[in-house]
Amino acid sequence: MMKVINNGVPYVNGELCGWADIVVLIGGVPITGITGAEYSDSQVTEPKYGAGRYPVGLGKGRITCSGKLVLYQEEVQALCAQSPTGRLQDLPLFDVIVQYLPNSGIVVTDKIRNISISENARKWKEGDTGQEVEVPIVPSHIEWGKIG
Repeated sequence: MMKVINNGVPYVNGELCGWADIVVLIGGVPITGITGAEYSDSQVTEPKYGAGRYPVGLGKGRITCSGKLVLYQEEVQALCAQSPTGRLQDLPLFDVIVQYLPNSGIVVTDKIRNISISENARKWKEGDTGQEVEVPIVPSHIEWGKIG
């Protein structure tokens, strides 16, 4: 029998994916000191006009990717140690793999490719008990939603 959640919508797909179901790998190594990941791509899409007032088609242009990782200070220090100069911006290009591992067992993988880091900053203040560092990333492209 199908379960029903509070608002009357059938509980069709089971438990939904949450933060605890996500594994992030940098250079093939699972990262535990991560508290956030954002990544996106956008594409220039413009209407193209011909005869009449309405578009006769669409033109598609560049795809631009961006994102950020939120890492604990200790993870950032480990990354800095891999850089020839100690700067995050001087790391060789690397990939980040984000895997969604829900209870359904259907693994979905996003691959964020050829990442460069654009900024290395810290923000401390009195009373802080730890440091979460926002690391802006500049990927070349994203491979979305590979299943399996």
